[in-house]
Amino acid sequence: MKYIDLHVHSTFSDGTLTPAELAVCAAEKKLAAFALTDHDTTEGIEEAEKAAAGLGVELIPGIELSAEYQGKDIHILGLGIHPEQTDFARLLKSFQESREARNEEIAERLRLKGIDVTLPLLRKTYKSQVITRAHFGRWLFETHQVESVSQAFALYIGEGCPCFVPKKLTSPDEAIKGILAAGGIPILAHPLLYHLTEQGLQTLLRVLKEQGLKGLEAIHSSNMGNDEQRLRRLAREMGLKISGGSDYHGKNKPLLQMGSGKGNLKIPYHIWEDLHREETSLP
Repeated sequence: MKYIDLHVHSTFSDGTLTPAELAVCAAEKKLAAFALTDHDTTEGIEEAEKAAAGLGVELIPGIELSAEYQGKDIHILGLGIHPEQTDFARLLKSFQESREARNEEIAERLRLKGIDVTLPLLRKTYKSQVITRAHFGRWLFETHQVESVSQAFALYIGEGCPCFVPKKLTSPDEAIKGILAAGGIPILAHPLLYHLTEQGLQTLLRVLKEQGLKGLEAIHSSNMGNDEQRLRRLAREMGLKISGGSDYHGKNKPLLQMGSGKGNLKIPYHIWEDLHREETSLP
């Protein structure tokens, strides 16, 4: 059986492997395909496609967009997108400008705490055009300002901390419409990480489905116990398809491996095939 991974991050957002290195990793793990789903950017897709093609691995162009739902930050994956679509490109530009302004403010707040850090310094250090809080955390740790990345979040950049700056988020409707305009398949990422009640999750999925959501990420590294079965059942009840991914970030999430998550993740290729089907496909 062929296996895949539909949720992977590179150095173009908050992963630690370049897109080309991810393609090599996928080939080494004998994956048939993987989706590059960087946060708010598609800039790594071309590099990933070229490297994957040379290794006999299918690259699925994707993205992960943040949106606000009832005060929560929820994530919408877009799989199989065409990044060059005009409306989608315009949406991404607005996201990136918002992220840049947020990062500038985080850096300024850190400097007020006596920590000399700038965005050009982070870009040069991590060779990334899209800087996230994970980069700030790694820099604080690697320059011995804190004892761990988790301590960086706990003391400085985590929610409620003095250098935390909230994201300016779009609506789920705008994110979903942007993905659909780009020819992509909108998927609710890691549904259980939003810590909603069963009824609350059903309500969220109902709202998002009305806006154009096509599926949910039922297979994910954060699942425990019967979580996957629960999400598969919910997808059937809601008439949604299922997706699956490790949410691989390289060293930024060292316990997770591409394709296998914490060691037991298995996402068969037919999951991707089912997502393409025009008719209602129940997992």
